Amino acid sequence: MKLTLNSAVTEVELSGIRQFTYLVRDTPGACALTIGEPDLDTPEHIRAQAKAALDAGDTHYPPGNGYPYLLEAISRFEAQAHGLHYAPQEIIATVGATEALFVSFSTILNPGDEVIIPTPAFGLYDALVRLRGGVPVALPTEDNHFQIDPAALLAAITPKTKAIILNSPNNPTGCVYTKETLDGVHEVLRDKPIFVLCDDVYRTLVYGTEFHSFAEYQDMRDRIIVIQSFSKPYAMTGWRLGYCMADAPILDRIQVFHQYAVTSIPSFVQRACVTALETPTDDVCALFQKRRDYVYGRLKEMGLSVEEPQGAFYMFIDIRPFGMDSTTFCTRMLKEGLVGLIPGVHFGTEGFMRLSYCYSDADLKEGLDRIKRFIKTL
Repeated sequence: MKLTLNSAVTEVELSGIRQFTYLVRDTPGACALTIGEPDLDTPEHIRAQAKAALDAGDTHYPPGNGYPYLLEAISRFEAQAHGLHYAPQEIIATVGATEALFVSFSTILNPGDEVIIPTPAFGLYDALVRLRGGVPVALPTEDNHFQIDPAALLAAITPKTKAIILNSPNNPTGCVYTKETLDGVHEVLRDKPIFVLCDDVYRTLVYGTEFHSFAEYQDMRDRIIVIQSFSKPYAMTGWRLGYCMADAPILDRIQVFHQYAVTSIPSFVQRACVTALETPTDDVCALFQKRRDYVYGRLKEMGLSVEEPQGAFYMFIDIRPFGMDSTTFCTRMLKEGLVGLIPGVHFGTEGFMRLSYCYSDADLKEGLDRIKRFIKTL
């Protein structure tokens, strides 16, 4: 008798982003501009709360969805900071945004259901949909300044469409969906039985532009799931903490997957989460905006085509004029120029590469100098 694995698991590859990142890491002398992780440590006063909780013996099972004080703090924060009104019982504290996405897809998808993913997109979405038996449907945006064309969205919808995921500010482009774009998406979706997953993990990192989340369209509240994370604005990537918000009937089912998958997030980190929510992020935002301006200016001086990001900390650079696929281009640039960026194919869009500018000023200067030297050889 031959043992077999879940067919979805055998078909889904390990993250190409991670594999290329490891290739860069293992290349002697390479300058990496690959990882989307702030080069900052978690602020000391946030870390102190976790230490104090450990010293106080907060090492026992917490409630599955999170301590009431944390859920109340998230509810209050979202109402005051973002105008989103979700009661504490409509919130789950999760193991990062990744778990929030996983349990959300697990709740809403049946085998064969289609999920529309505007591309370029973080590769996690495609993988999670496939792992849950769903079918990813790419909605290209690269020829529309990375904004969603309502007509193209309408054409992508079929009787099997179950959900769409909206990531704004976007990874890998740094694009922020305009109010006009979101109004157009709302016009298409408002009367359709389609869930909208709002991956808003970069919303506190927006530069000089008005931000709107699709979650503001409360006439669709019964179909909206909001995903958030502590990782980016508070430099808490290693803590693996996030949360999920949804209308009570949906949240009630999401919590089933959450509790059987992970039981709960750790008990002693939850006070630290509250402290994080009370911590201003203006200085972090200003730092990344300064880096955005520097990197964008350097790339334009090189003659490279790139949309100016309005949020997050990524540049998605058009390399189609060089006549190479993104894997070939980035591999050559790594070997010949000793600088690593992520090929656009890993975000579902060929002919581009992603640069992360959440590195030190010195690293960014060195990396950009190497890119400039490399492209002069082509």
